[in-house]
Amino acid sequence: MNLALKRRLALFVAGFFIAGTVRAEEVDALFTNGNIYTVNDRRPHGETIAVKNGRVIFVGSNDDAKKFHAAKIMDLRGRTVVPGFTDSHCHIFGIGEREMRLNLEGTNSLEDFLARVKERVDKTGLGKWITGRGWIETFWKPPQFPLRQDLDKIAPNNPVFLTRADGHASIANSAALKIARIDRNTPDPFGGQILKKNGEPNGMLLDTAQDLVAKNIPKVKQSEREEALLRGIDREVKLGWCEIQNAGSHKEDIDLIRKAFEAGKTKIRFVNAVYGPGQDTQNFLREGPIINAFDHQFTQRTIKVLFDGALGSRGAALLKPYSDASDTSGFLREKPEDLGPMFEEALRRGIQVETHAIGDRANRLILDLYEQAFQAVPANERKIREPRWRIEHAQIVDPADIPRFAKLGVIPSMQPSHAISDLFFAPTRLGADRLVGAYAWQSFLKSGCIIAGGSDAPVERGEPMIEFYAAVARKSVKGKSGEGWHPEQAVSREDALNMFTIWPAYAAFEEKDKGSIEVDKLADFTVLSRDIMKIPEAEILETQNEMTVIGGEVIYSR
Repeated sequence: MNLALKRRLALFVAGFFIAGTVRAEEVDALFTNGNIYTVNDRRPHGETIAVKNGRVIFVGSNDDAKKFHAAKIMDLRGRTVVPGFTDSHCHIFGIGEREMRLNLEGTNSLEDFLARVKERVDKTGLGKWITGRGWIETFWKPPQFPLRQDLDKIAPNNPVFLTRADGHASIANSAALKIARIDRNTPDPFGGQILKKNGEPNGMLLDTAQDLVAKNIPKVKQSEREEALLRGIDREVKLGWCEIQNAGSHKEDIDLIRKAFEAGKTKIRFVNAVYGPGQDTQNFLREGPIINAFDHQFTQRTIKVLFDGALGSRGAALLKPYSDASDTSGFLREKPEDLGPMFEEALRRGIQVETHAIGDRANRLILDLYEQAFQAVPANERKIREPRWRIEHAQIVDPADIPRFAKLGVIPSMQPSHAISDLFFAPTRLGADRLVGAYAWQSFLKSGCIIAGGSDAPVERGEPMIEFYAAVARKSVKGKSGEGWHPEQAVSREDALNMFTIWPAYAAFEEKDKGSIEVDKLADFTVLSRDIMKIPEAEILETQNEMTVIGGEVIYSR
């Protein structure tokens, strides 16, 4: 070997070792000096996250992260980082509409409720519809539904239709009832009820009876629906939600959602369900699921069924009559015999099913229907052997039925805030015996289930810190606990964190990409102002979202 060649070889070798010790590996972003909870048992904590191409390539100590170089370095200044929060049950258009329309949240009396409505009436032209949502009479004294006569006094010349917070009941005034041709002779539709006094409609419409009036309300413009969608998403991102699992859409809204992603108007992770049964569902079963479209931003693989009503409006289907209304035990919104064929086809097509079931009768019946479908379509005939079907809410479940969830592989999708909102009236609705199976998170966990945690916004506020607090404290936001409210059903902070990270990921078949901060997973995380795993319970409610990171990009920073 000649001298020149030896020198070039020596310089190459020397350069190799120098580069190996001096040059750092290039990444897209570094998030340093954090208090990181990874939800990964192999490495539960870290200080720095390195991101490349939208995924985590390193999580560990600050010292070990010195081998990386990035143009973007975010100093977390000791703040707490968790895997990106997922709201596994919300209604995104309703969240946006709440910001745009008459918002009746927080009305603390009938008088307050009527005052807010009158203020809107005074600003609205004669004959125009007045709509709104958010009232809950259980906080009023006395806790009674409003009547059409109450609205007639303040709105004699405008049709008024105001929906209860849960979406399962509405109050209409006489003008609205007249337009809908509802009178003493109008029969109750299947899955709903027209409440009456002395044979005359009193204005309260439960579940499907609401449609009798709602179909007469002028449809909002598509631009308004789009605004509601984008407003809702903007609010979710600011609160720290990195993914939402939207609990039901019809075709026209699905088109708006997809257009928003096609136009690059949003970057939130979005898992959508299609309302069924009906034509939308038939089309969905024929066309099949959409998985990880727009670079893991949009997935649609689920049918959503509404099986009963809500507890507050006494529409939840119970095994025994309501303790405070012995003439009713609620009702079903769908005929069980109509669901079986759809469920079997969903199994064959690899489509997930999630069903709204609140009362113990509804939960038992839907478990029966799921089990019948599983038996009718054996694993070798299914596109997905373990279908991970869900029951949304699972609020009141007979203790004998709780073990059936894990046995069947059914996931309870539950919203902790419902428990702390309902604790003041649920004992009256149910009686002490049924409280044993009410919002029974710990019983589900001990039976072998996981729980996908959500908020059900706009029924509830939709704030992750309220949900986390409710799960671990099982007390109202004012620190109060109802008598006989079974505090033993509260969960640990570790399980509460699982409820809003790795368990929703599993419930959506996403656990390989989401739900924990570990190498090769999507770089989605929520940065919080306080350490929710250690601070006193009351301080959880004071914790704020500091930063929402999706795919390694800071989508929101406070």
